[in-house]
Amino acid sequence: MRVNENPLSDTQMQRIARALADPHRFSILERIAREPEVACKTLVAEFPITQATISHHLKELVAAELIESRRVGQCAMLSRRDGVLNNFINQLEARLLPIVQERARASVSG
Repeated sequence: MRVNENPLSDTQMQRIARALADPHRFSILERIAREPEVACKTLVAEFPITQATISHHLKELVAAELIESRRVGQCAMLSRRDGVLNNFINQLEARLLPIVQERARASVSG
């Protein structure tokens, strides 16, 4: 387990957890994570949800700082923010793994 150089605040951790809890957002993030950049129109073509719904999900992922968006003309290009996602995973592990391990030890010795 690595020590985080830039730990996320509790608010940021909660925002990311809420963003990832939605199955469509999670799938959209997985799709964006597969490539360095994905055009918004590609997501609209690939997902069976409306453009407005995709835009809403993208707004939530941007607010959680899991992705970033840049404009190229009228097209939004989306990319993952690896540092934020890595920090989230590391902090989740640091916060929850000791609890899980303690419960496992207690159930074995109990």
